[in-house]
Amino acid sequence: MQHGYQCGMIWGAVLAAGAQAYERFGSGAEAETRAIMAAQKLVDAFQTCTGEIDCFEITDIDKSSSTMKMIYVFLIKGKTLGCMRLAGKYAPIAFNEINAAFAEEQIEIPSAPVSCAAELARKMGASEKHVVMAAGLAGGIGLCGGACGALGAAIWFMTMNKGLDSKMEFKDPKALELIETAFLPNSDYEFECSEIVGRKFKNIKDHARFIREGGCAKLIETLAGK
Repeated sequence: MQHGYQCGMIWGAVLAAGAQAYERFGSGAEAETRAIMAAQKLVDAFQTCTGEIDCFEITDIDKSSSTMKMIYVFLIKGKTLGCMRLAGKYAPIAFNEINAAFAEEQIEIPSAPVSCAAELARKMGASEKHVVMAAGLAGGIGLCGGACGALGAAIWFMTMNKGLDSKMEFKDPKALELIETAFLPNSDYEFECSEIVGRKFKNIKDHARFIREGGCAKLIETLAGK
């Protein structure tokens, strides 16, 4: 939504990892755990490629930027081609990182629910595949503490529910309303997971325990109700 947080390539790669996790492991705690493991690797790999994970740090552009600055950055400075090249570079790396995460044999699988974003998806009536796809968004994507994965999942499902024939909008009115009336008042007007919960999660087990003990329950219920 142009706030300048994690690059959309990461969000997309994590959703792809979740889809593959569902195909490999079905639904449930193991699939969600695998999806988060892959998401952690994807975030790390992207940061290695760029030195950053946030769009604003890479492009120096967000929703507050003027039209002239956007023209300068994307057309004159050539950032559009730079982002295209980055996508081409990152895609095969992401593919390998997903496969590496799924190849690990001995993993600890915490009790469900494992992911805040997957829990949000369930409450919104998503299919089991879409639940697992959303799982890796947990903890600000792969537990990195960035912009809230549950919010990202809510916007994703809201957009999908509009149908394939609907117009794609960078400033979708319903998504903006979701942010302004449901998310921000219940996140102390913070976007980043680490700011909302006051810390980063140590590991998947730590995050799963937080969700089981009611962490972010009000925020998830509010987002799911919109």
